Amino acid sequence: LKYISRIMNKDIFLTNNLNNKKEKFVPLNEKKIGMYVCGPTVYDNPHIGNARPLVIFDILFKVLKCKYGKNSVTYVRNITDVDDKIIKSANDNKISIKELTNKVIKNFEEDCLYLNLDKPNKEPKATDHIEEMIKMITDLIQKDFAYEKNNHVYFEVKKFKDYGKLSNKDIDELIAGSRIEVSEDKKNSGDFVLWKPSNKDEPSWKSPWGEGRPGWHLECSAMSKKYLGNHFDIHGGGIDLIFPHHENEIAQSRCANDTKSFANYWIHNGFITMSNEKMAKSQGNILSIKDVKDKGAGQVLRLALMSAHYKQPLDWNEKLFQDCQETIQKWYDGIEDFSVLEMIEKFPEKKPKLTGKRLLDKNDIVQIPDETLKPLYDDLNTPGYISNLHKLFNKTQKGNKNDKKIFISACNFVGLLIESREDWETSRWLSSRVELKVIKEKIKLMDKARENKDYVVSDKIRKELEDIGIELENKDGKTTWKLK
Repeated sequence: LKYISRIMNKDIFLTNNLNNKKEKFVPLNEKKIGMYVCGPTVYDNPHIGNARPLVIFDILFKVLKCKYGKNSVTYVRNITDVDDKIIKSANDNKISIKELTNKVIKNFEEDCLYLNLDKPNKEPKATDHIEEMIKMITDLIQKDFAYEKNNHVYFEVKKFKDYGKLSNKDIDELIAGSRIEVSEDKKNSGDFVLWKPSNKDEPSWKSPWGEGRPGWHLECSAMSKKYLGNHFDIHGGGIDLIFPHHENEIAQSRCANDTKSFANYWIHNGFITMSNEKMAKSQGNILSIKDVKDKGAGQVLRLALMSAHYKQPLDWNEKLFQDCQETIQKWYDGIEDFSVLEMIEKFPEKKPKLTGKRLLDKNDIVQIPDETLKPLYDDLNTPGYISNLHKLFNKTQKGNKNDKKIFISACNFVGLLIESREDWETSRWLSSRVELKVIKEKIKLMDKARENKDYVVSDKIRKELEDIGIELENKDGKTTWKLK
């Protein structure tokens, strides 16, 4: 933590959607800061829209740990492993729910490693906390905030006077603008389900209201209560969760726990869009994290996700990814001499392996200038921080070794330039999915076509090589190449 010690004397400001204002962050207890973030519903592999909150709240986690101390922050990110979407996906794929959720959770964990995320303190699964959910429903019924009918239990929204405060709308507006489940069992159309019967072959648990399963919103209230208490500091997630999920969490938690507050700061990231449309499985315009993995190192995706302020939409396109890849490459080229060709010559016939080495040893990490850090504690201004990284990089080109350490330390803090130059180049080589002998053969064919003045063929081969990331140069009649 020494490399960011100066942040200790600076205030952190965050945009709090509870009142839609940027506010100074004042924890309930500096020694026990709690942050809960809604994690994945494991019915399918995560897409890059899901990756954005992972990266954003990872950065917030890092900033909080460095200001208040690693042991003073508890970060909880849940896993929803029982849900209508999960049941449908398992049926569609003709596999068991357990098989599906185990597979998706494993892929999710690999994606988190790929993105260089710090591990949360707790990653609770919904199915491990059914007992806590049943207890909370029982309390809500006893306090007359919930009612049972036909083995369903509903929360009665009109009994919670602050319902709609997070969304900044009244109940009628919220119901009119959303898809609310219609049921004759409800007293009011806006009431939401806390418990419902399970159909045959669906997951079910015994309860006072019959065998069934919890509603989606309940799990986060039960798990945040268990790990962070009735009242904690920060609750986060995507902007699409404000209503109904987070609105319902506030209602059921405050009523069950008899508190005036649930979480003090509500932080939401904007959507990732493609052609200005929200990226979502329902839209059919998703790009999975696995799709991006095939293009190289996770720090490129991480840099791309940091390129816009977290509150704003981020429109995804191939140019954004390419620009970020070129930026990382420029940084590596500028701070470490390395022969890519020599490295590739080592493994012309077999698949190379990553070394796991870091670019900078942890003992060599140095203090980052306060001016560099400033954007991060001003509402996680990642574009401002990236701009400062470029400034630090420019200083490294003057040859001062300490400037290089400062630059790499500043990159490391946000999950960039952690891997060695060799591993960076190896991962790019692997992602190109082409063997050395294939490149050499194509270059021979291109040179021969040029000698025969068959420029259509030679230009075609050149383009093929450029498309897989090969940069060609002809000097003194000889063609040389390198990875872009």
